[in-house]
Amino acid sequence: MKKVIVISAHPDDEVLGAGGTILKHSAQGDQVFWLITTNITEPDGFTVEMVSERQEEIKEVEKILGIQKTYLLNYPTMKLDSRIVNEMVPRISEIFKEVEPEIIYCLNRSDAHSDHRYTFDAVMSCTKSFRYSYLKQVLLYECISETEFAPALPEKVFLPNYYVDISNFIEKKLEAMNIYASELGEHPFPRSERNIKALATYRGAIAGVEYAEAFQLIKFIDKE
Repeated sequence: MKKVIVISAHPDDEVLGAGGTILKHSAQGDQVFWLITTNITEPDGFTVEMVSERQEEIKEVEKILGIQKTYLLNYPTMKLDSRIVNEMVPRISEIFKEVEPEIIYCLNRSDAHSDHRYTFDAVMSCTKSFRYSYLKQVLLYECISETEFAPALPEKVFLPNYYVDISNFIEKKLEAMNIYASELGEHPFPRSERNIKALATYRGAIAGVEYAEAFQLIKFIDKE
């Protein structure tokens, strides 16, 4: 049994980028934890109904994905900055020390959304081997509507080199994404069922399977 943690800046990142892989971990008996760095609140202009609905969505997705425990940092969405990163690092560190994850799935470092980039920065500060000796793999996932719209700078572009066969989990991934109904739209809107399945088909063709999710493996430590 492995301990896995998936990090998202906003609820839906985890399903878009790693939903099938999370489902596969759960099916294999691994313990999967979820860390969300931001949340929506009334002071930031969201209605009571929207805030309540979002919390219910999180609970429903937890059940579908088989999440053991969810950690909410509750920073205001769309407002992460370098100052908040300094606050986030010790909080994320404490969560890692509690969970002791072997595998981390994190947002891509160059996504268009600044919340994604600041979340990446904070998480990477908590991956030093001499402090987190249980950590063996760190992988970045692509997030539709963010990764592909980031500037394709050579030093930051998403470079997939690790593929997970999710052929048996694609329909359940779509079921989980449909919980976030307000985040979905019709093609050619990026976050559409058609586009999610198309990306999985494309990644599957690269990997030689029907459907796959792609990751950028940035750390792999082979030890007992």
